Amino acid sequence: MSDGQTSAAQSGGAGKIGLFGLIGMVVSSCIGSGAFALTGQIAQVAAPGPALIAWGIAGVGFLMLALSLKNLGEKRPDLDGIFSYATEGFGPFAGFLSGWGYWLSAWLGNVAFATAMMSAVGMFYPPFASGNTVPCVVIASIFMWALTFLVIRGVESASFLNAIVMVAKVAALALFIVFGVVMFNAGVFTQDFWGQLYDNLVAMGQAGPDAVALGSVGQQVVNCLIIMMWCFIGIEGASVLSSRAQKKSDAGKATVIGLVALLVIYIGVSVLPFGFMPYTEIAQLNDTTSMAEVFNLMAPGWGGPFITIAMIVSIAGCWLSFTILPAETTQLMANHKLLPASFGQLNDKKSPQFSLLVVAACTQAFLIVVIFSESAYDFAFSMCTVAIVVTWALAAAYQMKYSLAHKQAGQAVIGLIALAFLVVGVLFNGWSFLLLTCIGYIPGLFAYVSARKTEGVRSFTPAEHVVEYVVIAGAVLAVILLATGIIVI
Repeated sequence: MSDGQTSAAQSGGAGKIGLFGLIGMVVSSCIGSGAFALTGQIAQVAAPGPALIAWGIAGVGFLMLALSLKNLGEKRPDLDGIFSYATEGFGPFAGFLSGWGYWLSAWLGNVAFATAMMSAVGMFYPPFASGNTVPCVVIASIFMWALTFLVIRGVESASFLNAIVMVAKVAALALFIVFGVVMFNAGVFTQDFWGQLYDNLVAMGQAGPDAVALGSVGQQVVNCLIIMMWCFIGIEGASVLSSRAQKKSDAGKATVIGLVALLVIYIGVSVLPFGFMPYTEIAQLNDTTSMAEVFNLMAPGWGGPFITIAMIVSIAGCWLSFTILPAETTQLMANHKLLPASFGQLNDKKSPQFSLLVVAACTQAFLIVVIFSESAYDFAFSMCTVAIVVTWALAAAYQMKYSLAHKQAGQAVIGLIALAFLVVGVLFNGWSFLLLTCIGYIPGLFAYVSARKTEGVRSFTPAEHVVEYVVIAGAVLAVILLATGIIVI
């Protein structure tokens, strides 16, 4: 890919990405299907009070991650790509684990985008509502291959489309938030603020046959976190493209500014609707299209179709970003000798064609798998989230190591908080998905060993062998649990 092609917007410099372009990449990469599904997904697991607490925890956790990336970008501008922090801090195998985790996450996210987009189409054509029927997969596959060939042919046009999409999605979400503020009713918002009244009704059998108790405030907060973590995938987008920035320090600034903007948007779209209608009613809506259904009640006749179209456009833009970013990552990994050279080869349009085709093939295979998933969207976004936590956690760990080595205690604490937040969030919500992610690492291990042998360097140190065996054991255990039905896709 030619310099600066993957930015949502560019400013100044011959082919280099400016601060605004990097902010655009962060915001555009994060706001995909997750923002439009938040309204219903949060309502299904939490009342207003616990949801606000969870947003506070997620905000602090991701602020610490953003500050870590900002600090590393300023202190180590010589490092390209987010995986390079793991390589520098803990060796080449850690760099591989980080980069491959990011690569897995990116194309698994595309699977979530596919099911969400088809569910959105289901607002106009009901047979598509589930998002994972055979016709849905066929249409999603055609769209996915079209995006892939667009990027293969060079993405100057893709950059222009991404800029339009970013403006469209933010404008639509802003309009929804304005309606939410105008129609906000404090009495509705506070009538069951902590979710305990609802639990009591469930216990007495008076909450409807499909109602499920939310649990304690702590349980509600925990159940929110994996949903919220999914919404911030892409927060590292500026760091991934730091090698293409006009100033590498801008990548860190863009990450922090983008995070603040995202928090305002996410809290607005997920919490304000609780003041328009009871969260228990929102919870009964289709989770992937819940915002459209709520807005249709706020603005009868046009609200639902408007948000649905905005959602489809938004997902298309995010899907475009996440077609580019995994290829960008594997290209850089090949340059760092962590993957075979074929992953880094560029065609005459300066695009990593082989890497893009691999991403497309993997996405296609998983699209077929989700036909058999009971909750395809939830499964895909959970896998995507757990995979990228590996990348985030290793960056946070390097932030700690670097800061301690340079006697910067405050920065080390920032890294520690970020690391703790990420590890605890995954362990509470996704141990089964963590095991399934190990399966995704197995093909990468072969590619990594091949690349290292080609370079004539040692593949593993004794400590790295231990980590390798843990990953393999996790993959074997995941296969066993799948075969016995303990883990269900």
